[in-house]
Amino acid sequence: MENRVSHPDKNSRVPLAMMFVVLCGLSFYLGGIFCSEKDKIETTDVAEVVSSPRESSAAPLQIKSTAFPECSSDYQDYTPCTDPRRWKRYGNHRLTFMERHCPPVFERKECLVPPPEGYKPPITWPKSRDQCWYRNVPYDWIDKQKSNQHWLRKEGEKFLFPGGGTMFPRGVGAYVDLMQDLIPEMKDGTIRSAIDTGCGVASWGGDLLDRGILTVSLAPRDNHEAQVQFALERGIPAILGIISTQRLPFPSNAFDMAHCSRCLIPWTEFGGIYLLEVHRILRPGGFWVLSGPPVNYENRWRGWNTTVEEQKSDYEKLQELLTSMCFKLYDKKDDIAVWQKASDNSCYSKLTYPDAYPPKCDDSLEPDSAWYTPLRPCVVVPSPRIKKSAMESIPKWPERLHATPERILDVHGGSASAFKHDDSKWKIRAKHYKKLLPALGSDKIRNVMDMNTVYGGFAAAVIDDPLWVMNVVSSYAANTLPVVFDRGLIGTFHDWCEAFSTYPRTYDLLHLDGLFTAESHRCDMKYVLLEMDRILRPAGYAIIRESSYFADAISTIARGMRWSCRREDTEYGAEKEKVLICQKKLWHSSNQSSR
Repeated sequence: MENRVSHPDKNSRVPLAMMFVVLCGLSFYLGGIFCSEKDKIETTDVAEVVSSPRESSAAPLQIKSTAFPECSSDYQDYTPCTDPRRWKRYGNHRLTFMERHCPPVFERKECLVPPPEGYKPPITWPKSRDQCWYRNVPYDWIDKQKSNQHWLRKEGEKFLFPGGGTMFPRGVGAYVDLMQDLIPEMKDGTIRSAIDTGCGVASWGGDLLDRGILTVSLAPRDNHEAQVQFALERGIPAILGIISTQRLPFPSNAFDMAHCSRCLIPWTEFGGIYLLEVHRILRPGGFWVLSGPPVNYENRWRGWNTTVEEQKSDYEKLQELLTSMCFKLYDKKDDIAVWQKASDNSCYSKLTYPDAYPPKCDDSLEPDSAWYTPLRPCVVVPSPRIKKSAMESIPKWPERLHATPERILDVHGGSASAFKHDDSKWKIRAKHYKKLLPALGSDKIRNVMDMNTVYGGFAAAVIDDPLWVMNVVSSYAANTLPVVFDRGLIGTFHDWCEAFSTYPRTYDLLHLDGLFTAESHRCDMKYVLLEMDRILRPAGYAIIRESSYFADAISTIARGMRWSCRREDTEYGAEKEKVLICQKKLWHSSNQSSR
């Protein structure tokens, strides 16, 4: 019997193949129509959300008017992200409870923080460096505890600041004079920016202002000692912060000098992790100054409740740790010791050895990442690409203010021409702002914040006025803060969806340029403006440069905060952008209950 296998006719394959091709083509065609229509819908939505605020033809944003109530009087010193009321929720290890812990959205306050009873407009600079109104910072505790150290003393209606401190009993001026003898670079413009960790009432930073050095005074929020509030009330730059488990909100290679005067930070504990953070934020060739234990232990140990052997051991541990991080002892006299960070990378080759401690940080750890970034027990080695940012290479002050920083090339779109254009633009803008707000440039405005700077252009344009500027770069924006520091200015990273690290009533002027256009998709405008009200002094000002789309809505919320605002043209009279000149009203609490 013959086996047969049935084969389909070869001619029948052609119609089937053609049908398959036609069906596939039809499906692709229909899919293409669907996808293209979907893309059109999505693109339209994005355009409406992102672009409409910038378009002058778009209808301005309108919101309902709301009058915000007063917070109760026990919130007069409210610091939302460093609130002692919430400390028990967090651990004591390395004082983590003193770090930033912002309240969730449902716990946010929607009320106006009142001033203390008897609050007065602050004493103007430069008198404010030596005195402030007691009623503005009514803390008896610090007066009783620190008056014997000559930090401050209460006299009638005022606190007086005689310039004393634990480690400078002869006064801060004599203390800094000795420091300058040890560090000649403090005299010739080489050192321009400094950070003071554990700043007390910021007398060191205050003294350095007359010597051309701009200092960020750093101290944590505490229950009784309002160190940062005293500093800002005096007109001296300061910010709430603590070296604990997270990096400080500054880029790498930022400060020219760091200082600790008996700040009680355990530098050699936890693998030297706190000292590693100081190393990260100091620029190559920068100086670290320490006075207090264990410096001069041979003569001081009896007053430190310890033994000479213990203090000698602590000093040797500190010296060993600093050497391992490529610091060298620069000079030492009496109670002051100075170390200098290596100005080039040749020393860091030893960190690659298998048993080296601390080790070199690997490339996965971004040196400038500093917003809720955990501290790591490793050395951040300066990039070999950065050759002109070391102390010996960067121009001296004041030339460095307008010299194009090398690190601008790390910014997307950054260039020398872009920097020069920005510099020129802000000179024109600042001149226009002074016409709109004559108080700018007078003794009525001392503490200024540029809430969303790029290169520090506004701060540079008002550098000759009797004020200082805290330059804030958004943690979500391009990383331009290194450029700000390389110019000899100061600043910090921040996310405006959260409260800033300062006390209430600490700034005379807040400036912002398109902040709501840039951040309104993330941050609720109402909470940003309420935070501005918290940190602005009564009778203080805000210059709000913003898209016309947002101007009316900002004015509406501002009225609900008891601000007065007027709408002005920009220097070029463009319709799509306006300038709001606002002033906060001075009012006193009616002792309403907490909300």
